[in-house]
Amino acid sequence: MNAPRTNLPVDPARIAAVIDGLAAITEPDRPYTRRAFSALFPQGRAFLADRFREAGLETRIDAAGNLIGRRPGLKPGSGTIMLGSHSDTVPDGGRFDGIAGVAAALEVARSLADRGTALDHDLEIVDFLAEEVSVFGVSCIGSRGMAGVLPQEWLVRQSGGLTLAEGILQAGGDPARIAAQARGDIAAFLELHIEQGPVLEEEKFDIGVVTAIAGITRIEIVVDGRADHAGTTPMGGRADALAAAARLVTGVEALAKSFAGGRFHFTATVGEFSIEPNAANVVPSRARLLIDARAEERAMMDLFANSLDQMAEQIARETGTTISAPRRISDNPPTPADPMLVAVLDAACSAVDASHRRMVSGAGHDTAWMARATRSAMIFVPCRGGRSHAPEEFAENDDIALGAAVLLHAVLQLDGDLQKAIQETA
Repeated sequence: MNAPRTNLPVDPARIAAVIDGLAAITEPDRPYTRRAFSALFPQGRAFLADRFREAGLETRIDAAGNLIGRRPGLKPGSGTIMLGSHSDTVPDGGRFDGIAGVAAALEVARSLADRGTALDHDLEIVDFLAEEVSVFGVSCIGSRGMAGVLPQEWLVRQSGGLTLAEGILQAGGDPARIAAQARGDIAAFLELHIEQGPVLEEEKFDIGVVTAIAGITRIEIVVDGRADHAGTTPMGGRADALAAAARLVTGVEALAKSFAGGRFHFTATVGEFSIEPNAANVVPSRARLLIDARAEERAMMDLFANSLDQMAEQIARETGTTISAPRRISDNPPTPADPMLVAVLDAACSAVDASHRRMVSGAGHDTAWMARATRSAMIFVPCRGGRSHAPEEFAENDDIALGAAVLLHAVLQLDGDLQKAIQETA
């Protein structure tokens, strides 16, 4: 963003070496692809485990398959300050999504060692297993497992003859012990991530302090019309499922734009669409839509769903089709960041002279699940053009290093003030 800074308490070159090292571990013809449970994923994990050990961290894999590096504190029993993200990618993804957060967290531990700074709290650096949607069709497996909210029925999900339980076992975890490993010692969790959007770059801010992670609701609508000959059925006598569905698509967009015009984050997208019989000379008899809607405020999601119900009823009446009541097939509420940690991150930004703004995350993150177990918050660093989940994804190393410096200052402040702050806000 700005000119490179030479007075940071972290080493940008070490951060870049971790990111570049993981980037080299990819399917050769599909950069950058290193999915969880793939043949390449253990190579990436081995690379990270070596870096953790080089930094003097006690390294292990927990029951949920998360790679953890621990730096013991001076006061056993004080609790753990945890930093981290994930190292798995989407197919043909980028080099920075998740990975920047793991590299920055590791650099905090390295910087503390360089300075000879001992914390009262234990410090743990974590690479969560399978944050991205995995071959088993589910995501955030490691963070859900650590937080104690991984559904047991997920363990029997299958892909290519392998169950999720077997996949966790192959990753070094112990699925039989996930429920028993509940962590009560984590005092705070912080995550650095690339923004995956254009706001910081366009508004020229160094850091985004995340105040909430939007809730994600997926809504299915099925439109039933009547198949007829496309050349002989009069235009006024059709029940065209596709024509009705097209009105729904544009209606969803219009609704979302009206909801997004306020002070709270809101988006809605028809991300999946199919029609039957999908033949050029047949009037479509059925259409299916899957809507991805995301809201910072739960009340906005409920209002959107109610508006969608009314829209579907009106379009059905006007088109002679039958439209199913919109059905929520998944529904995760918004996750607010911990107010005390947000204030700590604001102060840490000021301490390193990083321009910052508060913002909402429209994407899901491991932080949303760690918030079920402990105080959690996160920061964003800019990414070029807001691009992510693509090979062109790019973040300046100096921006990541500045974010690592923010994390370092936050950890130092939390180490001194955490118990007092917890007591004051209890």
